Amino acid sequence: MSLIGHLAQGATTTCLAWAVTRRDGAVFGFTDHDGDLRFEGVLFRAETGLTARSLQQATGLSVDNTEAVGAFSDAAIREDELRAGRFDGAEVRCWMVNWADPAERVLRFRGHLGEVSHGSGGFRAELRGLSEALNRPQGRVIQSACDATLGDGRCRFDLATPGYRGRFEVAALRDGQVLVLHDSGGFEPGWFTQGACRFEDGAAAGLDGWIKADRGGAGLRVVELWQEPLLAPKAGDFVTLSAGCDRLAETCRLKFANFANFRGFPDVPSEDWLTAAPARSVG
Repeated sequence: MSLIGHLAQGATTTCLAWAVTRRDGAVFGFTDHDGDLRFEGVLFRAETGLTARSLQQATGLSVDNTEAVGAFSDAAIREDELRAGRFDGAEVRCWMVNWADPAERVLRFRGHLGEVSHGSGGFRAELRGLSEALNRPQGRVIQSACDATLGDGRCRFDLATPGYRGRFEVAALRDGQVLVLHDSGGFEPGWFTQGACRFEDGAAAGLDGWIKADRGGAGLRVVELWQEPLLAPKAGDFVTLSAGCDRLAETCRLKFANFANFRGFPDVPSEDWLTAAPARSVG
């Protein structure tokens, strides 16, 4: 019997089940039934306390949306992982399931986690449908600076090239966002300014940060991040730093030898030139 046939009986045994897939590949299953379910290779746990509001769906390009509310649990969604952004942009699928026969089910929603708020031992997450992507601005801005991200598919620079990435051990963390690293040399001061930092292990493993300033000397390297890491690293943890790029044509040509893939327009006149008034001659 199909789920439609089951619903036509009047007395039903249905529930909702959600699968959340993070960007790192971790999959979490939840259900509002009082017992665990398993299908699609996912275990949907019942004791997580996750519930969802009514689903708003419409024809056309309107965004399907709903909201999920739940309690933090060591077996499911932990507060530290949510604060660290590990669930940001996670894929969400929601089924209506006959819990007496999980083969009878229908996918009701597919989308991603949107805005997440947390506090008082629980969280509230906005669920956004697939048409949400159509609301994003498209196209390019004509500007002198490059609009690609170093190492992406448009830039095409290989950050694994020797001399452009370094692995360092954390010696200390100052003021929440200043990393003091053990440095054996090999990179000039400022090499990683405006670059990226990835935490390799410890509580912050897998998180990224952007580098505001990079200074070196006396066997130590001091790296200031633009924002405080969502989870603080500790002494002995390791980080990988990637070379910084200020998106200027000269830097692309001299530092990375990648000017053939430069995605800016260096010959575009500046705003000062466009608004300048012609000089008056005195005669």
